[in-house]
Amino acid sequence: MKPQSQALYRQATTLYRQGRAIQAIESYRKLLSAEPQFADGWYDLGYLLRRQGEFDQALQAYQRALECGVRDPQEVHLNCAVIYSDHLRMDAAAEASLRQALALQPDYQPAQLNLGNLFEEQGRREDAIACYQAMLPSEGFDVRLLSELQLEALGRLSHLAPPVSPDDPSLARLRRSAGNATTQDPQVRANLYFALGRACDKLALHDDAFRAFAEANRHAALAGPPYSPRGTEVQVSQLIAASAAIGKPSAPSEGVQPLFVCGMFRSGSTLLEQVISGHPMISAGGELEHFPRLAARLNSHFSALTDAECERFSADYRAHLLRISNANQFPKFVSDKRPDNFLLIGLIKRIFPQAKIIHTVRNPMDNGLSLYMQHLHQQAAPHASDLGAIGHYYGQYR
Repeated sequence: MKPQSQALYRQATTLYRQGRAIQAIESYRKLLSAEPQFADGWYDLGYLLRRQGEFDQALQAYQRALECGVRDPQEVHLNCAVIYSDHLRMDAAAEASLRQALALQPDYQPAQLNLGNLFEEQGRREDAIACYQAMLPSEGFDVRLLSELQLEALGRLSHLAPPVSPDDPSLARLRRSAGNATTQDPQVRANLYFALGRACDKLALHDDAFRAFAEANRHAALAGPPYSPRGTEVQVSQLIAASAAIGKPSAPSEGVQPLFVCGMFRSGSTLLEQVISGHPMISAGGELEHFPRLAARLNSHFSALTDAECERFSADYRAHLLRISNANQFPKFVSDKRPDNFLLIGLIKRIFPQAKIIHTVRNPMDNGLSLYMQHLHQQAAPHASDLGAIGHYYGQYR
């Protein structure tokens, strides 16, 4: 690599470590213009573009990394699969990428686990079970010797093939796994205890189930920031004030339209999306990141958004909706199912004044208990790991 290119690479990696993604992307582009065969540079650029939501460009960068002979190509195929499945809803492409990764390295556990997750989301239960079982040694293994990904697979397997009786050997194995796993990752320990809680709950071992869920949430709380009642109150007040100050909405837009679904986590939004997407005019979009990303950039200064910016965002957003929808349907609506969309209704109405919004509501006690029994990411839902915090958050939500 030329000295000038080495300087550009140092600059790009420094910007990357500092979290200055846009500037880092610019530096990587300059570097790759001078060094178009630099595989690691294409890989880093793909990662940054993915973080910025530029998924098509990220896929192109990853493809260039593969063409240039990047080290550990199975990791590149895995990253492509995540983009296809999580962001573009292209399950067939995701499966193909994961199979390419496994063809390169048959024992590549991240790809095997992701393939199982993909099958599970598609309702392909037997295929998912086969993926998870392939990650585990034969019966009689020592749980202390399992990797963290194998422990994840064990937890998922217990969900798909749960114990059928209190004396089922698989229940005893799950108890041992939760109590004796040597992993220091609180998320993995939480997964095992959540799996144990669900298994006990299905067997009507309610006291055991609640103890397992309490232990699961104790570990889950260690994985992220604690819930801040005061912080939540300030956030909600700021969003209400920002929404009130938005002013006139932008003009209605043409073409495919978003259909927003919001409410508390575990309030039935996923089931609702599955039901309404059966209509020929509606395509399921899943949990989209566009509005939360825009809100984070504006930092609650919604009134600063100009009409021109609204129009640009609307056009980009609807182009993405059309892409992730079924191209043969040409639907009128694509759902954006993020439960926390309720925090951004003011911003949504500023950009899409005619937007249809469906609010899912569930009995508060059922909703709260369901939250407590579900492993949600602590960063996204820090209130979910504590019953008192769930009650406080519900009050702010209402």
